[in-house]
Amino acid sequence: MGAAALDQSDPAGARTRFAAQLYVQVLLAILLGALVGHFWPEWGAALRPLGDGFIKLVKMIIAPVIFLTVVLGIAGMSEIRAVGRVAAKAIAYFLFFSTLALVVGLVVANVVRPGEGMNIDPATLNAGAIATYSQRAHDASVTAFLLDIIPVTMVSALTEGSILQALFVAILFGVAIALVGKPAAPLVDMLERLARVVFRIVAILMRAAPIGAFGAIAFTIGAYGLGTLVNLGALVATFYLTSLIFVLVVLGGVAALAGFSILKLIRYLKAELLLVLGTSSSEAALPALIEKMERAGCARPVVGLVVPAGYSFNLDGTNIYMTLAALFIAQALGIELSLWDQVALLLVAMVSSKGAAGVTGAGFITLAATLSIVPTIPLAGMALILGVDRFMSECRSLTNFIGNAVATIVVARWDGALDREKLARALAGRPTTTPAVEPATGSYDED
Repeated sequence: MGAAALDQSDPAGARTRFAAQLYVQVLLAILLGALVGHFWPEWGAALRPLGDGFIKLVKMIIAPVIFLTVVLGIAGMSEIRAVGRVAAKAIAYFLFFSTLALVVGLVVANVVRPGEGMNIDPATLNAGAIATYSQRAHDASVTAFLLDIIPVTMVSALTEGSILQALFVAILFGVAIALVGKPAAPLVDMLERLARVVFRIVAILMRAAPIGAFGAIAFTIGAYGLGTLVNLGALVATFYLTSLIFVLVVLGGVAALAGFSILKLIRYLKAELLLVLGTSSSEAALPALIEKMERAGCARPVVGLVVPAGYSFNLDGTNIYMTLAALFIAQALGIELSLWDQVALLLVAMVSSKGAAGVTGAGFITLAATLSIVPTIPLAGMALILGVDRFMSECRSLTNFIGNAVATIVVARWDGALDREKLARALAGRPTTTPAVEPATGSYDED
């Protein structure tokens, strides 16, 4: 009450409180970084370590967050079968909407035809510019991806930065604790205490988010320049508009059927979305998303399984980009794809999008993996979009992030593990009860 009275009687105090909000700080940092990158491009490009350093800080804590969230969630389940049930529902959701995203990109590319009329000769393209991506795409086979889920040791799963390895070990550990039962209670209590400490570390790291966003956006604008958007503006605009329609119409429709508003969810996650926008990395906001979903009434076991798995299997923005960019390249090179060529492209993309899951820069690498299998479109054509890929990376990450937030709520509701009253209060901006694990973003994210 004292704080509220202070805000009402003291406009300066209210302004100070507003400026202390994380999303305000990140937004200002993004705007400042864009100005620095545009007017002083050399300085902007030199600020890349600020963005890379912040992302490394967050990635450092992701594996412990996933491990503790999943283990404690499974340990609290009354039936082990519930783990398999939640996982099956999540995978079914991921497969359906990931495939739908690929189809949406394909349809939009055929209707808008953003590359038509460019008439570029493939012989004039610099294939060497994408040689690194081609090699990484070659290494990202489905078999290699599946084998990489298994860590060298249980401890290495928490040290090598692989989300799926951490999830795999956490599920095994959680199931084992649940099977042991009462004798494992002291261990569960210790993990609960450790989780509070780890999430407090996340809260501390999030204070550096504006610095990371400033450095990342300054680098992007400084290194690539806004001028690169002019030549390929049709592709970038088409991709952003398609992603926006997918979020508002497709995911918005799913949200409405599940009983919540997509716009209110976006508002609830505004700080995290701005962080993703500034850093071009949805992983930067993964720990905060886990905490936010629990605070919004999703049961911890569901959050622990759906969010980490979604980061590898539910890449709606990346999938829209893949088919849209592939057809753009074909149109720009004057290559007319038949219906069967496009169906083959779609089928290959469905597989390759899973094989390159979790790879840094997965959108561009997965596209390279897809085109290397579909000989109709020359791989060298990717050099056309290399200059603007960084600008589309933000949109891919934002769409992926929102898609995973929606998936978590939907699967929780589907499994009867959603507190609807808590969800309504969270999306309305009203305080919710404190989750079992200390909030990752603290009170600076509240309205």
